[in-house]
Amino acid sequence: MPRSKALPAELDPHARQLVTRLRRLKDRDELTLRHLAAKTGYSAKSWERYLGGTSLPPREAVEALTRITGADPAPLLALREIAAGSWDSRRTRPAAETRPVEQDAVDGAGEPADVDEAEETRGEERESPGRPTASRPAGPARFPHLALTAGLAALVVALGAALLLVLRLDGDAAPAHVAAAPSSAAVSAPPAYACHITRVDGRWSAGINHGRDLEIGYGATGADVAEAQCLLRRAGISPGGIDGMFGPLTLRAVKTFQARAGLVADGMVGPRSWKALRG
Repeated sequence: MPRSKALPAELDPHARQLVTRLRRLKDRDELTLRHLAAKTGYSAKSWERYLGGTSLPPREAVEALTRITGADPAPLLALREIAAGSWDSRRTRPAAETRPVEQDAVDGAGEPADVDEAEETRGEERESPGRPTASRPAGPARFPHLALTAGLAALVVALGAALLLVLRLDGDAAPAHVAAAPSSAAVSAPPAYACHITRVDGRWSAGINHGRDLEIGYGATGADVAEAQCLLRRAGISPGGIDGMFGPLTLRAVKTFQARAGLVADGMVGPRSWKALRG
């Protein structure tokens, strides 16, 4: 950049002083913009903006310049922090700066890309609502996704409506099946048992299981359970109904009888419990 190029008149005094000192370091060591790009990692276009007063240089760029020139970075960084507080990028930055950072890398004729400068440019674009955002994808690119989502939602709604219609028609067409359902419950009802308590060979019998003494317990069903229920009732302990189902009431009655007879109250009707019941 020529030394004679004047800085913008509206440039902040602290920023002007910072840029002036940076220019002096560059000119003192006879550095070109290409030299700065190669040694600092910031593109030549970026350094043209920094040294031209159109863009505030990042802290890292200032540190890089002082490092390659051997200058003390502290005064320059202090000036940079003061200038950052009053920097008005919308006023001092020219309209050409609205190009994306990637274009700067192309214009730099092969100079290395400036990642930190890209972050700074995006930050300035977010702070300036009036400026176009070059790196933001265009709005119409989202339309295919929205259309696909809307199409899937419509398909789900259509399938749901068709399913409801089929279920409704099916229910209207076959009312006889619903009416026939109670008959199956009647078939599965447990059989009824009647107690016929008699004394056979000195042993009590209800006449249901033909005198068998098989072991039964909680959850068992059938004639053996009904026989035990009848004998429990004969002993004065109610097992509930005589339904042939070894449920909670029958279990409680068996344990009560076992405790009364001096047996282990485990709720299982085995040979000793049968012997006591038929006593």
